[in-house]
Amino acid sequence: MKRLFCKSSLAAFLSTLLTAVSADAYDRVNGEGFASRSQVLATRGMAATSQPLATQVALDILKRGGSAVDAAIAANAAQGLMEPTGNGIGGDLFAIVWSAGEEELYGLNASGRSPKSLPFEYFADNNLDRIPSHGPLPVSVPGAVDGWFELHDRFGRLPMEEVLEPAIDYAQSGFPVTQLVAYYWNRSVPLLEKYPGFRETYMPGGEAPKEGDIFRNPRLAKTLTKIAEGGRDAFYKGDIAREIAAYMEENGGFLSYEDLASHESEWVEPVSTNYRGYDVWELPPNGQGIAALQILNILEGYDLAKMGRTSPEYIHHFVEAKKLAFEDRAKYYADPAFNELPVQELISKEYAAERRQLIDPDKAASRYDAGNVALRHGDTIYLTVADRDGNMVSLIQSNYRGMGSGMTPGELGFILQDRGEMFSLKEGHFNQYQPGKRPFHTIIPAFVTKDGEPWMSFGVMGGATQPQMHAQILINMLDFGLNVQEAGDAPRILHSGSSQPTDEMMRDGGYISLEDGFPMETRRRLVQMGHELRFVSGPYGGYQGIMRDDQGVYHGASESRKDGHAAGY
Repeated sequence: MKRLFCKSSLAAFLSTLLTAVSADAYDRVNGEGFASRSQVLATRGMAATSQPLATQVALDILKRGGSAVDAAIAANAAQGLMEPTGNGIGGDLFAIVWSAGEEELYGLNASGRSPKSLPFEYFADNNLDRIPSHGPLPVSVPGAVDGWFELHDRFGRLPMEEVLEPAIDYAQSGFPVTQLVAYYWNRSVPLLEKYPGFRETYMPGGEAPKEGDIFRNPRLAKTLTKIAEGGRDAFYKGDIAREIAAYMEENGGFLSYEDLASHESEWVEPVSTNYRGYDVWELPPNGQGIAALQILNILEGYDLAKMGRTSPEYIHHFVEAKKLAFEDRAKYYADPAFNELPVQELISKEYAAERRQLIDPDKAASRYDAGNVALRHGDTIYLTVADRDGNMVSLIQSNYRGMGSGMTPGELGFILQDRGEMFSLKEGHFNQYQPGKRPFHTIIPAFVTKDGEPWMSFGVMGGATQPQMHAQILINMLDFGLNVQEAGDAPRILHSGSSQPTDEMMRDGGYISLEDGFPMETRRRLVQMGHELRFVSGPYGGYQGIMRDDQGVYHGASESRKDGHAAGY
């Protein structure tokens, strides 16, 4: 009897175990098993950044009575210090702001322009068929500081001295370097240590800091203090501008004092499409935000929920929609001051219906052409903040590739961006390099409204990954029913190899990278459909999001693939 009982108990145990496994039992007691954490809930304020200390800086500013914009600027300044691998005051900035008092969205393009003294012919004369990724040639005017003051002048409450105080304090006293930042910092050293000023600022003791090391940047503290006291002109027309210009001239660069003194940001109208009843907002070019709108418009014609989140059918249609959108991105996205861009035509439902017809449901395309419409690897930070009054800001800021150009002016404590690498050197291209022109930009903030009310502020950093992940986050929520945290934690689809605004053309269909969590059967079927699959580690982007429900509760989410978190009060 005892032996029979044991066998019976074992059989029951195995049956229960197999049932649990087949029902996708996970460590978490509820929600999706791949979720890294619960969404954060709060009512008075919320911040989500990729650096925990920066998130706390934002909350501290909110608790002092600062607006969402004050808190976002404070967090961004702290991240420029703490995460120089992705951003800093040597880079550019874009933002979308929901003003609760006005019940209106505002868009800010704070990207800088190419040097006026650098002619197009210079590159051919020096046997260059593309703009280098590092050094003096890809440096364009850094727009972030002007962006801060434009945002602050319109939406700020606290004085700028108080907003920048936390970053200045951390720069003077130091902070412990986080895991991923240390990894990317050390990866950048072999490329950038040869450029004047880099070692003195970013390699204390002769090497890059490791995880947990205390890093101080007294040079940056002095620069931020000058900005806090003297305003944006201290950066663009004062001693800082003169030091940048002298450094560039000494080191073979073209960025001049006049380029800096004449810089100005631009307030722009966000553009949108409606997806499943929600209005999705992006900024128009020179950024790539409308690619996300194009992808969503194409996919709206399919029943993605019926296909299933991990199915080969969904992945196939997503990738083909991305390929179509990126052909237009390669051809049309550029500085509108130099081109008449068909933005409304590109994001129209009619155009999406035409493009959708090109997708073969059973076979991957090796190439597409850009549509006829009438008239790379980047590192960035994205953050979002919401305050007690319902104001929300979606802000993205970047030095572009890695830590930027490597050009680290004198005693200023920051690196200049290398965004100019994103120009085309093909004569006649919409994105052709020209003096005083803004390059094609990868960094894009996003926002979603529902029936004219704010619903979600979100973004995903990471070069060409960004519009793909903007679309995936919303599909995960609106088609597959995931919450704001699960939507970011869900395994991601990344297609690479599309045509680019820098002249590269897709001829072989590119390739797909899938994170863990997609079944082997799905991968096998995708290969049978003609897709190439590769294993790639790390380029899936960095997400932050804040959703506001109909009770006024903020739901915060942060990227599990990064160092940061969301927090509220």
